[in-house]
Amino acid sequence: MPAEVDALEAARLVHDGAVLVDVREDDEWAAGHAPYALHAPMSRLRNELDALPTDRLLVCICHVGQRSAAVAAALENAGYDTVNAAGGMQAWEAAGLPVVT
Repeated sequence: MPAEVDALEAARLVHDGAVLVDVREDDEWAAGHAPYALHAPMSRLRNELDALPTDRLLVCICHVGQRSAAVAAALENAGYDTVNAAGGMQAWEAAGLPVVT
């Protein structure tokens, strides 16, 4: 199981070069997401793998952290370096981190 980080640590990792991978579906993404996140919906993840860098840490995020934990585990099993953003976008917004629509 991949490591979990809180929202502030996730933001710090992204600032330091990690890629924030938002695995929520299109309607959730449109409702609000981190301004620099890469959108790779869980339902289409297999089609999105080519868009994911293999040389950087991937910080997976969803609404509350459950789906992103599953995606992070699957990506880790496929050889990617991943962590899960515990609490998802709910925790991200609660921490006062930026969100765009």
